[in-house]
Amino acid sequence: MRNTAKITAAVLAAGALTLGLTACGSEKSGSGSASADGPLIVAASPTPHAKILNYVKDNLAKKDGLDLQVKEFTDYVLPNTATDQGEVGANFFQHKPYLDDFNKKNGTNLVSVGDVELEPLGLYSQKLKTIDELKSGATVAVPNDTTNEGRALKLLDANGIIKLKADAGLDATPKDIAENPKNIQFKEVEAATVPRALPDVDAAVINGNYAVEAKLSPAKDALIKEAAKGNPYANILVVKKGQENDPRVKKLIKLLNSPEVKKYIDDEFDGAVLPAF
Repeated sequence: MRNTAKITAAVLAAGALTLGLTACGSEKSGSGSASADGPLIVAASPTPHAKILNYVKDNLAKKDGLDLQVKEFTDYVLPNTATDQGEVGANFFQHKPYLDDFNKKNGTNLVSVGDVELEPLGLYSQKLKTIDELKSGATVAVPNDTTNEGRALKLLDANGIIKLKADAGLDATPKDIAENPKNIQFKEVEAATVPRALPDVDAAVINGNYAVEAKLSPAKDALIKEAAKGNPYANILVVKKGQENDPRVKKLIKLLNSPEVKKYIDDEFDGAVLPAF
């Protein structure tokens, strides 16, 4: 999930959720997955997903005979529900562990079509210049949704700040911490709002897209960040099961995995987003 977007909504919130549209055309239920001859409407979070899709729309789609439209969503729930209900034909905003957790909790049957990019998770601070300055009793903000919290804790574990239990999975929580030598206190907040917590905590683990939207550079500002190699958190193109062979979807994933998109990601995001194909 660059440099001009602003964080505007809560993630996984149960209340009113705001969405903005960048696409024209029908918004009726089923419009996203109806005729294979019609436009393919894709739900995406603004940065980097919608930016990447709009690059494809403006530069590649027409040549490949794809009518691509993009709907921007500013939360992590509506894109999946809209895809499941046929309001859009696909979505691009999440990684596989999050999708698996969402399907399990919501009874949806959404599937990945392919990997596109990775946004490295990082630890940021307005008070510390290096990770060695993290003091005993420090407060660290982490995302509160299941998979991103586990991902944040694994980043801290990989860098020796905490030690997770041997059987802690991708959905680890602070209860799965075996050793906490600095007695770190964790503040669990919605992923999209973690950057806002920075002034009130010693450090915060922030998703790559939200870091960049908050004018933070994962490449330059993160005290520590995820390694790209072997990372299970690549962001994926997702459809409702049964739509994998839609010709429009096949065209889109081919374009998203093209050399042109790889170059665009490398040039546009300067290491904050990495091609995952």
